[in-house]
Amino acid sequence: MSKRTTPRDHFTIDMFTGWVPPKVSVGFEPGAISGSRLGSRISRAVAKALKECGKDRGSVAAQMSERLGTPVSKAMLEAYASEAKDGNNITVERFIALIHATGKTELLGFIAEGFDMAVVPKRYENVIELALIEDHERMIGNYKRTLQLKARGTR
Repeated sequence: MSKRTTPRDHFTIDMFTGWVPPKVSVGFEPGAISGSRLGSRISRAVAKALKECGKDRGSVAAQMSERLGTPVSKAMLEAYASEAKDGNNITVERFIALIHATGKTELLGFIAEGFDMAVVPKRYENVIELALIEDHERMIGNYKRTLQLKARGTR
């Protein structure tokens, strides 16, 4: 490897030092929700969302109650977040209300990862669709070239 021939400019900032690309999909960090039983993992995800949202459980319960039009208590949230309470599984409608109340969209990613899927913000939808179209165009182009080569070979 050759040595740098020009001196480094120490007065200009390096735009890429410490830069980390933004996270594209929503979800908890890999390995953040451990466990082998699905019920345990759901309880841990609920507990993590409640802990990290920055709101107390009473206000989360109140926001959920308002959204659902049915009462949700702090004790119910604690039961959903407890692995020991097997009979108190959170329903889908309450899970959705929990996501709204906590703002923890990571819960959406938690569900999707079980299906080998990812949840991405809507603003990336067109970019993803364009990438799929470009992939398809490349595939069609390769297929066309293969057919052209075969056609030339059969003359």
